[in-house]
Amino acid sequence: MEEQEMRTYCFNLISLILLCLSANQLTFSQNIGLVDVRRADQVITVGGNDADIPGFTSEAIQIALDAIKARKGGTVKLNPGIYNIIGPLRLSDNTTLTGSGKSTILKKCDGFRTSFIIDADWGMVKAVVKDASGFKKGMGIQLFDKQHNSGWDVTTAVITDIQDNTIYFDNNTVNDYISSLDGTVSNACSIIEAVGVENVKIADLAIEGNKTTNDYINGCRGGGVYIHRSRNCLVENVSINGFNGDTFSWQITENITVRGCEASNGNGLGFHPGTGSDHSIVENNISHNNQGDGIFLCWRVQNGIFRNNTVYSNGDNGISIGHKDTDNLFENNHVYENAHHGVLFRNENEQNSGHRNTFTGNIIENNGTENESSGFYIGGETHDISITGNTIRSAGKGNQTTAITIGPKSSKVTATDNNISGSKEILKEK
Repeated sequence: MEEQEMRTYCFNLISLILLCLSANQLTFSQNIGLVDVRRADQVITVGGNDADIPGFTSEAIQIALDAIKARKGGTVKLNPGIYNIIGPLRLSDNTTLTGSGKSTILKKCDGFRTSFIIDADWGMVKAVVKDASGFKKGMGIQLFDKQHNSGWDVTTAVITDIQDNTIYFDNNTVNDYISSLDGTVSNACSIIEAVGVENVKIADLAIEGNKTTNDYINGCRGGGVYIHRSRNCLVENVSINGFNGDTFSWQITENITVRGCEASNGNGLGFHPGTGSDHSIVENNISHNNQGDGIFLCWRVQNGIFRNNTVYSNGDNGISIGHKDTDNLFENNHVYENAHHGVLFRNENEQNSGHRNTFTGNIIENNGTENESSGFYIGGETHDISITGNTIRSAGKGNQTTAITIGPKSSKVTATDNNISGSKEILKEK
């Protein structure tokens, strides 16, 4: 379908859906256009000739999500197929986005970047760029320069219009981006976003991140699945491969459950709960062959449960814990053959360390594939850590020379009833 035809089709389709939703006397057995209104009352399907919306694009999916938003909740069901994703799929309250298992594949489009030729100042919703040829409406973007290119300093948005070499977008810039400091606009973006929402479910689909052609996007502002300022959300049976950034990232959240998911071959962290995420449940997941840590607790990750996860062959630590990451339970996880430590407590002062974390029933083995490491390394001024009933072993692969290393300023580490073999049991650094 040509682009203009697609736009006309999409506009007419949205109009029809909204008309149906607002008509009090609607007869729900009636078919209007390509939308079976009787079915749309509960579920809108996407992908294929038999679907309510036949397209295999992010635009087609977003039409369905917007229609569900208009009716205050419901389900968007993606049929099997490969969907071309140019912008983040944005979910609203009380929405389920579900696929048909691994046969539903969301594939990120090829990357494109250009510089802007006029400074993009704080609060703007447009940028004048050198080359707009690779952009289109609905495409996700990020803006940055040399001084503001990481963490919360990056602006993410979706393009709303393009006029010559000026692009317009829907989020205000969060910094002054200077053209002479390599001011850049890139189409790196999240694949699925749940921002400022509650009661959302994302399930039963696969994502291909196409990392070789896309720029990196940091986990504070994006991810394969990205959840921000949200609560009561479930991500289940979602596999993400090759995303150029953090694979699963949730920031400033409450009650997020990530279950049965796989993070593989990403260029960032595997699972990244952070920035005050309270009461997360992370269970039955697999994190492997990511460039960063397998599971990275960022700032103020508290009262979480991490259980039955498999974490291996990641390019940094298996599990990393740090700034105010307190009162979490780690149970029955298998952490092995990661490049550095199996479990790392990062270097923080007493006020900000990851206190009162409990480890039980875990298998921590054969880590340190790049250099000498520990099963557990407890750094900073961390205290009140319980390591009880775990298997910590080194069986020849890797260089995990110590089961538990306690840093010189850490204290009150309880290590009992652990099955330790192939390495020193406990080393207290001076």
